[in-house]
Amino acid sequence: QVQLVESGGGLVQPGGSLRLSCALSRSTLDYYAIGWFRQAPGTEREGISFISSRESTTDYVDSVKGRFTISRDNAKNTVYLQMNNLKPEDTAIYYCAATFDYSGRKIYTGSDEYDYWGTGTQVTVSS
Repeated sequence: QVQLVESGGGLVQPGGSLRLSCALSRSTLDYYAIGWFRQAPGTEREGISFISSRESTTDYVDSVKGRFTISRDNAKNTVYLQMNNLKPEDTAIYYCAATFDYSGRKIYTGSDEYDYWGTGTQVTVSS
């Protein structure tokens, strides 16, 4: 059973940066597409950033485009989300999710397309 563990969350001032990590265990990251999702209190979970498996194609929701960067290090079995110029509206619990994809090309943007989820890490943007 694949396990995902997020880390790197915390409290940051507006305009600041954080780097989230998503470590995958009990399998190899190479054939998994990864998505980052977030959920603020009283809102639905939304997908914000996605990366395909072997070809590392990426996609972002408009609200984070140009500020967030997703990347993967298959040797470390870890996916990262670099978040710059953070805003108060970025405050949420951030989750990573994984789905197996041998083809390596597809971007998965829907939460129902993912089979494995981490437990989340809190990001708070406040002065």
